[in-house]
Amino acid sequence: MNKRAAGMAGGLAAAVPAALFAAFAGTALHRHQLLAADVVLPWGAVAALVLLGALQVLVAAAFRSLMPTAATGVLCYVLVGWWSAMAPGKRLIAGDPAGNIWVYGIAAVTVLMLAWCRRYRRHQAAPAPGVPVPAAAAGAHD
Repeated sequence: MNKRAAGMAGGLAAAVPAALFAAFAGTALHRHQLLAADVVLPWGAVAALVLLGALQVLVAAAFRSLMPTAATGVLCYVLVGWWSAMAPGKRLIAGDPAGNIWVYGIAAVTVLMLAWCRRYRRHQAAPAPGVPVPAAAAGAHD
Protein backbone atom coordinates (compact mmCIF):
# COMPACT_ATOMS: atom_id res chain seq x y z
CA MET A 1 0.00 0.00 0.00
CA ASN A 2 1.47 3.34 -0.97
CA LYS A 3 1.79 6.28 1.42
CA ARG A 4 -1.17 8.20 0.00
CA ALA A 5 -3.54 5.21 0.24
CA ALA A 6 -2.38 4.55 3.80
CA GLY A 7 -3.02 8.19 4.68
CA MET A 8 -6.49 8.08 3.15
CA ALA A 9 -7.34 4.88 5.04
CA GLY A 10 -6.14 6.50 8.27
CA GLY A 11 -8.17 9.60 7.51
CA LEU A 12 -11.31 7.59 6.90
CA ALA A 13 -10.67 5.57 10.06
CA ALA A 14 -10.39 8.83 12.00
CA ALA A 15 -13.56 10.19 10.38
CA VAL A 16 -15.73 7.44 11.90
CA PRO A 17 -15.16 8.31 15.59
CA ALA A 18 -15.24 12.02 14.75
CA ALA A 19 -18.64 11.59 13.09
CA LEU A 20 -19.95 9.43 15.92
CA PHE A 21 -18.86 11.99 18.49
CA ALA A 22 -20.36 14.88 16.49
CA ALA A 23 -23.64 13.01 16.00
CA PHE A 24 -24.02 11.96 19.64
CA ALA A 25 -22.80 15.21 21.22
CA GLY A 26 -24.62 17.39 18.68
CA THR A 27 -27.89 15.52 19.21
CA ALA A 28 -27.54 15.90 22.97
CA LEU A 29 -26.66 19.58 22.58
CA HIS A 30 -29.08 20.72 19.87
CA ARG A 31 -32.15 21.17 22.14
CA HIS A 32 -30.56 23.84 24.36
CA GLN A 33 -32.25 27.18 23.86
CA LEU A 34 -32.09 30.69 25.25
CA LEU A 35 -35.14 32.90 25.66
CA ALA A 36 -34.18 36.53 25.02
CA ALA A 37 -36.81 39.26 24.63
CA ASP A 38 -39.53 36.67 23.91
CA VAL A 39 -37.42 35.14 21.14
CA VAL A 40 -36.17 31.57 21.39
CA LEU A 41 -32.55 31.32 20.29
CA PRO A 42 -31.49 27.72 19.49
CA TRP A 43 -27.88 28.15 20.60
CA GLY A 44 -27.48 24.40 21.14
CA ALA A 45 -28.09 23.61 17.47
CA VAL A 46 -25.62 26.29 16.42
CA ALA A 47 -23.06 25.00 18.93
CA ALA A 48 -23.55 21.45 17.61
CA LEU A 49 -22.84 22.67 14.07
CA VAL A 50 -19.73 24.53 15.26
CA LEU A 51 -18.56 21.30 16.93
CA LEU A 52 -19.08 19.36 13.69
CA GLY A 53 -17.20 22.00 11.69
CA ALA A 54 -14.31 21.98 14.15
CA LEU A 55 -14.00 18.21 13.94
CA GLN A 56 -14.07 18.37 10.14
CA VAL A 57 -11.27 20.95 10.10
CA LEU A 58 -9.30 18.80 12.55
CA VAL A 59 -9.43 15.66 10.40
CA ALA A 60 -8.72 17.65 7.23
CA ALA A 61 -5.66 19.29 8.75
CA ALA A 62 -4.40 16.10 10.37
CA PHE A 63 -4.64 14.00 7.21
CA ARG A 64 -4.25 16.77 4.60
CA SER A 65 -7.18 15.47 2.62
CA LEU A 66 -10.81 16.35 1.96
CA MET A 67 -11.99 12.74 2.18
CA PRO A 68 -12.08 12.58 6.01
CA THR A 69 -13.97 15.89 6.06
CA ALA A 70 -16.58 14.59 3.64
CA ALA A 71 -16.81 11.22 5.39
CA THR A 72 -17.32 12.88 8.78
CA GLY A 73 -20.14 15.02 7.42
CA VAL A 74 -21.85 12.21 5.51
CA LEU A 75 -21.72 9.73 8.39
CA CYS A 76 -22.93 12.35 10.87
CA TYR A 77 -25.79 13.26 8.51
CA VAL A 78 -26.78 9.60 8.05
CA LEU A 79 -26.85 8.97 11.81
CA VAL A 80 -28.75 12.15 12.63
CA GLY A 81 -31.16 11.56 9.75
CA TRP A 82 -31.82 8.05 11.02
CA TRP A 83 -32.45 9.32 14.54
CA SER A 84 -34.83 11.98 13.24
CA ALA A 85 -36.78 9.45 11.14
CA MET A 86 -37.46 6.95 13.93
CA ALA A 87 -40.99 6.14 15.01
CA PRO A 88 -42.74 8.67 17.26
CA GLY A 89 -41.77 8.11 20.86
CA LYS A 90 -38.35 6.80 19.85
CA ARG A 91 -37.29 9.79 17.77
CA LEU A 92 -34.27 11.65 19.16
CA ILE A 93 -34.63 14.75 16.97
CA ALA A 94 -37.99 16.45 16.58
CA GLY A 95 -39.04 18.43 13.49
CA ASP A 96 -38.95 21.75 15.36
CA PRO A 97 -36.65 24.70 14.51
CA ALA A 98 -33.77 23.41 16.66
CA GLY A 99 -34.03 19.94 15.13
CA ASN A 100 -34.25 21.32 11.59
CA ILE A 101 -31.23 23.57 12.13
CA TRP A 102 -29.25 20.59 13.41
CA VAL A 103 -30.32 18.12 10.70
CA TYR A 104 -30.13 20.37 7.65
CA GLY A 105 -27.26 22.43 8.99
CA ILE A 106 -25.02 19.35 8.83
CA ALA A 107 -25.16 19.42 5.03
CA ALA A 108 -24.49 23.16 4.90
CA VAL A 109 -21.58 22.97 7.35
CA THR A 110 -20.07 20.02 5.46
CA VAL A 111 -20.14 21.93 2.16
CA LEU A 112 -18.61 25.00 3.85
CA MET A 113 -15.91 22.94 5.53
CA LEU A 114 -15.06 21.17 2.27
CA ALA A 115 -14.54 24.57 0.66
CA TRP A 116 -12.55 25.85 3.65
CA CYS A 117 -10.40 22.73 4.04
CA ARG A 118 -9.22 22.73 0.43
CA ARG A 119 -6.20 24.60 1.76
CA TYR A 120 -5.08 21.53 3.73
CA ARG A 121 -4.79 19.20 0.73
CA ARG A 122 -1.42 17.76 -0.16
CA HIS A 123 0.08 19.54 -3.12
CA GLN A 124 2.61 17.87 -5.36
CA ALA A 125 5.67 19.96 -5.94
CA ALA A 126 5.96 21.37 -9.45
CA PRO A 127 9.01 20.17 -11.35
CA ALA A 128 11.87 22.59 -11.76
CA PRO A 129 11.99 24.38 -15.11
CA GLY A 130 13.70 22.29 -17.75
CA VAL A 131 13.21 18.99 -15.89
CA PRO A 132 11.20 16.49 -17.97
CA VAL A 133 8.01 15.15 -16.42
CA PRO A 134 7.49 11.35 -16.63
CA ALA A 135 4.52 10.37 -18.82
CA ALA A 136 2.68 8.76 -15.88
CA ALA A 137 2.93 11.96 -13.81
CA ALA A 138 1.84 14.11 -16.74
CA GLY A 139 -1.50 12.33 -16.91
CA ALA A 140 -0.80 9.87 -19.72
CA HIS A 141 -2.37 6.47 -19.30
CA ASP A 142 -1.34 3.12 -20.78
